[in-house]
Amino acid sequence: MSDRVRVDEVLASLLNLCRPLEPFDMPLLDAHGATLAEDIYAGERLVMKSGSRIRSTQIGLAASIGLDHLPTRPHPRVVVISAGPDLVEPGIDLVGDEEYETNSWLLTTAVRETGAVAYRVHSIPENEDQLKDAIEDQLVRADLIIISGERHDDSFDLITRTLRQLGEITDVQVAIDSSGHHNYGQIGPDKVPVVTLPGDPIAAYISFELLVRPMIRTMLGAATIHRPSVKARLEKGLTSTSGVRSYVRAILSEDGKSVVPLGSQDEQATLSDANAFIAVPEGEGEVAAGSEVTVVVLERRYI
Repeated sequence: MSDRVRVDEVLASLLNLCRPLEPFDMPLLDAHGATLAEDIYAGERLVMKSGSRIRSTQIGLAASIGLDHLPTRPHPRVVVISAGPDLVEPGIDLVGDEEYETNSWLLTTAVRETGAVAYRVHSIPENEDQLKDAIEDQLVRADLIIISGERHDDSFDLITRTLRQLGEITDVQVAIDSSGHHNYGQIGPDKVPVVTLPGDPIAAYISFELLVRPMIRTMLGAATIHRPSVKARLEKGLTSTSGVRSYVRAILSEDGKSVVPLGSQDEQATLSDANAFIAVPEGEGEVAAGSEVTVVVLERRYI
C-alpha cells in the first residue's frame, strides 16, 4: 500500500476513466431526469442549455414548442456490489461476527439520486472465483461498477485480488480522515470503470460524494460535476486530524451564512442529519468558532 494520496489527485485519475455517454434522441417521458445533450432553441431564442438536467418543466417546455423527443445523454448504468462473508441482509438476525449489509443500500440510492440507473448486487464469496463470477455477470449491463466490503476491511484483499484478474487496478489510500482502502481501474473486455470504496458506511459515503458522484455526473454530460460550496461562519469550534483532509458532517443555516458541526461524527446517524460537509484542509488541526470555512452543500431542506 502506497502513502496516502490527495483527494484531487485520485479524482483526476478517476475522471480519466470515464467520459460522457453517447447522446441519442429520447421520447419526452423517457428523457425525464437525463441530461440535455444539445442546446434547444425556440426560433432564435435559446430556451434550454446543453448539460442541464431535464426536469418536468423542461419536458413541458419541449412539448409547448412541438418537440416529442429531446437529444439526451442516457442515464449511466451503475452496478453496486457488496462482497463479504460476514454481511447479512437487513431483517435477518445476526450471529457471531456478522454485520448488516449497509453500503449497497446506501450507495444504490445515492447513485439514483445522482441521476443514474442503479443495480444492487449482494455477494457472499468464499474465494476469488466466486466473486469473479459475480462481477463478470454484471459487466454486460454496467457503465460503472462500485464495490464495497465489510466495515473492518477483511474483504478488501479478496476484492483486490479478484479485480486484478479482470483488469488493471490501482490500490490507494486516500488522504481523508477516517477513510480506508480504495481501488480503481478498468475491467473486462470493454474496460468498464470500477471503484472500490471503504467498508465503513460513513467513509464509503464521503468517498462516493467526493470521487464517484463526479464520475457519474461526467458520464451524464452534466454542466457541473461537483456539489456547490459556500463560505460560512463556523458556529462551534472543531478539531480534525492533521495531515489529512476532513469532511465534517454539519448543518448549514437556511441563509447559507453559518454552519454548525454535528456531534458524534463516528455515528452513522450524522449522515442522515447533515445537509453539508465542512471541508477542513490537511494543514488545519483545529478550527476556532467564528472562522470562515468552506462548506460543501449536500442538499437544501424543504418543509
